[in-house]
Amino acid sequence: MTHSLRLALIATTALAAATPVSGSAMPQSQTQTSPAPAATPDPAPLLAPWPGPHEGVPQWDKVSPAMFAPAFERAMTNARAEQAKIRDNPAAPTFANTIETDQRSGEEMNRLFAVWGVYQSNLASPQVQAIAKEWSPKLSAFFTEMSLDPRMFARVKAVYDGRAKAGLNAQQMRLLERTYRDYVTSGALLDEAGKAEVKRINQALATAYTEFSRKVLADEETAIVLDSEADLAGLADSFKASLAEEANDRGQAGKWAIKNTRSSVQPFLMYSTNRALREKVYKAFVDRGDNGDANDTNATIAQILKLRQERAKLLGFKNHAWYRMDDTMAETPENASKLMMAVWPAAVARVREEVADMQALATKEGAKLTIEPWDYRFYAEKVRKAKYDLDENEVKPYLQLDQIVQGAFYAAGRLYDLYFKENTGSVPVFHPDVRTFLVTNRATGAEVGIFYLDNFARAGKRSGAWATSYRGRSGLRGSKIVLASNNNNFTKGAAGEPTLISVDDASTLFHEFGHALHSLLGNVYYPGLAGTPRDFVEYPSQVNENWLLTPDVLNRYAKHYKTGAAIPAALVAKIEKAQTFNQGFDTVEYLSSAIVDMKLHDRDTPVTDPDAFERDTLASIGMPKEIVMRHRLPQFNHLFSSDAYSAGYYSYLWSETMDADTWAAFEETGNVWDKATADKFRTILLMTGNETDRKAAYKAFRGRDPDVKALFKRRGFPVE
Repeated sequence: MTHSLRLALIATTALAAATPVSGSAMPQSQTQTSPAPAATPDPAPLLAPWPGPHEGVPQWDKVSPAMFAPAFERAMTNARAEQAKIRDNPAAPTFANTIETDQRSGEEMNRLFAVWGVYQSNLASPQVQAIAKEWSPKLSAFFTEMSLDPRMFARVKAVYDGRAKAGLNAQQMRLLERTYRDYVTSGALLDEAGKAEVKRINQALATAYTEFSRKVLADEETAIVLDSEADLAGLADSFKASLAEEANDRGQAGKWAIKNTRSSVQPFLMYSTNRALREKVYKAFVDRGDNGDANDTNATIAQILKLRQERAKLLGFKNHAWYRMDDTMAETPENASKLMMAVWPAAVARVREEVADMQALATKEGAKLTIEPWDYRFYAEKVRKAKYDLDENEVKPYLQLDQIVQGAFYAAGRLYDLYFKENTGSVPVFHPDVRTFLVTNRATGAEVGIFYLDNFARAGKRSGAWATSYRGRSGLRGSKIVLASNNNNFTKGAAGEPTLISVDDASTLFHEFGHALHSLLGNVYYPGLAGTPRDFVEYPSQVNENWLLTPDVLNRYAKHYKTGAAIPAALVAKIEKAQTFNQGFDTVEYLSSAIVDMKLHDRDTPVTDPDAFERDTLASIGMPKEIVMRHRLPQFNHLFSSDAYSAGYYSYLWSETMDADTWAAFEETGNVWDKATADKFRTILLMTGNETDRKAAYKAFRGRDPDVKALFKRRGFPVE
């Protein structure tokens, strides 16, 4: 199976889709004439080489959902033909006529799935959801068929078996060995009965992933509507305006709607003085997918876990965790768990301190309550104000979304010589909110790529934040212009008002932009060596977060949205002083999710009651009762909308360990903008994809393995 087709397979399962709600069908009399079938639309805009400048760009303005079905059919036919040409070559298998030719193939499929991925993630209308429900199992069957083609595998195996005498360079050897392993872990060594079973399991998983995502999205589309302005006590005017806008969009003008997504729920929990409403909003959010109704995901999760275990055993792995970690930096579940459990006790201890501080403050204020999960963010803000004289609402007026975007561009220019110039309107986009930027090299003027930025939440767009690329750079294919994108879910400011974001939102923006920089700077020869192990993927993005709160960025781009005044130095000092504040909460919220994920998948018997497993596992590790997992299992899209982060949510911590140690390397120079260190980071780690072992690459950059002490220091935990 080509590298391109493997990427397409990931795209089909990265976000599953939904089933539209059908209306009641009216019976037709026998005398009625059935409408003529609609003409099949021409799928060329999805399949043909993209026209236009910048080596071609997606023609979003010429695409319609109805094109996808015929496009899938044609692309599969053409992909089979491409593989058959390689497979049936009468010449003896060589690296050039098998592996390298395979690497050149699949561009049509890549173009198709670049667009399909956006429709699934950003434009998931009922029509798109219906297409995904129908086609996910069909596409899974196709990709499994391609990966299990015995004659294609025979050619790959012949090249692999003769690799020692083939005169391959290091990159070619790495690509060959990884290609062979991909076939084997897909089931290429199984007998026909085993291959049929793999196909069945993969199809069933594709359907289950679709169903899971449909249910979670349905719960996230709901909202709690408030009738009285008194219910908005404590909220900032800009946030109130956004809630009013949401209600208006829902046809309830004059009211306020809290959508069941993190971007709306989190600020409400931080500032609302109405404790009963905080509890109501909190419970609606944490119970997504877990309400015993048509959108309950527990049975779907149990099905996914059963299928995953069956597949892992069939492919020769102990369980799904071992299967997923076959090609990671951590290598084994034990190594990942060892890191997590090294951090967990210190994080829990810090939570105890944070809760004690909050409880003392609540008692001092005369609040007769015990801190509950819906109180944590609210009282944490009060403690932050008391300890550091820092109020998030004091900072937010200085964090205009457009200005923080410019701050990210500034940092990229200073570190990596990239220049971003807005060219919105010069290339097609998939939604009016999307902005585009031409990226060039400041020193040479050479074009580097196009950056697409989709910042705002809307109906049909999945929650969270993510980065994608529509085209990478590959020497073999001669492609130089990268097409990268960032997708966020910020709450748009009211009409005529700028969008103000929190420090957490700004960190998210810098994080996702770090992914985009990784894509824009990537420069590999073989596309099959562009992707990195899951526990490396988050590393470049987490490193990029560090520059947000530097004085250079804040002084230039944190300007008051009304007065234009730069953020006061005293306020910056407060922000810096408070950087380790609430790290117990942040760490436990994330790490509990990662630990449960690993324990869920590193076992021989699949879990049948996800709710009970979650509850019992958290009790066994001493989860503080005042905190809930960042992603409870019933809504954990990272785990159950695809295989992507399953048994891999630990990767954020693994990456942050390297990130903290990398930031220490910049700090050790005495200048966090040190160009020599930035150049070293770029050339050894960002540009090289997976051309070399990532552990070895990190060691080449730092001169040693990462030191976990930097992570403890960053989070303000005791360092032994």
